[in-house]
Amino acid sequence: MDTGMDDLVYDVVIIGAGPAGIQAAIHAVRKKSSVLLLGRIERSSLYSAHVENYACVEGVKTGQELLEAGITQVRNFGAELKDDDVLKIHQREAVFDLELEGGTMITSRTVIFATGTARKKLKVPGEKEFSGRGVSYCVDCDANFYRKATVAVVGNASAAIDGALTLTGYASKVYLVSQELVASADLLKKLHSSTVEHLSGTWVKEIQGEKEVQSILLENGKEVMVDGLFIELGAKGAMELALEIGVQLDLDTMTHIETNKLAETNVPGVYGAGDITGHPYQMAKAVGEGCVAGMEAANFARKHKGGSL
Repeated sequence: MDTGMDDLVYDVVIIGAGPAGIQAAIHAVRKKSSVLLLGRIERSSLYSAHVENYACVEGVKTGQELLEAGITQVRNFGAELKDDDVLKIHQREAVFDLELEGGTMITSRTVIFATGTARKKLKVPGEKEFSGRGVSYCVDCDANFYRKATVAVVGNASAAIDGALTLTGYASKVYLVSQELVASADLLKKLHSSTVEHLSGTWVKEIQGEKEVQSILLENGKEVMVDGLFIELGAKGAMELALEIGVQLDLDTMTHIETNKLAETNVPGVYGAGDITGHPYQMAKAVGEGCVAGMEAANFARKHKGGSL
């Protein structure tokens, strides 16, 4: 397969290794495109589910076995897979540059968003009450509101670290609260050389305040005075990444991206499939949209093969 200039240039990059992403990868690679699938199947909402209503699959199947079978198909057809998270995405003329958790930069002619949209909640007292009043789930969206403030980020993965590092450019003091960080050595090195104060081995027990957030109470008994708390549980959200390149969101929910029947967003070369495009949250819908997105992205990449990289 022609990959353009080198191994880090692809025709199609798919963010999300659930049923939509897997199906998109299968259809794109079968159209002779160079394809990279990014994500971890255990993060898919299907992973821990049981399926008995999917056509042509008899009996009850676990989501894990279906996803593992799909990943095997993707590999056998010739697509590449990485379990890295995407930290940043930028459009450069007719291509997209993606920065991965491990520090690798890749370029692609097209991008398919195939991630879920549900925000993982802390489920602690004060979270719901102070949502939008000091509790945020999007560093890139809200960092500017906390210039010269004291903030905390809670999370155990790359999104939390990247968020904390980003906030050092805005806030006067940044805390990172984590039980046990799981991230690349490169990202951990950046954290350790930054001004972020890492409160490790503990978790947020309660969010406190009156009209707005004033402090967080940790499980180790320590109270930390903060003006805001960013909850970043897992990989960087699809909404933040989509917003970075101007993808139009569903104005009614602000939790989905808008696509047409060809899985196209408002940004040429960018597609969406699965739960990220809205209800119903069903594997059958995800697979169907993944099929369309994979084929359309491959067609788009082929038509623009001669574009600047």
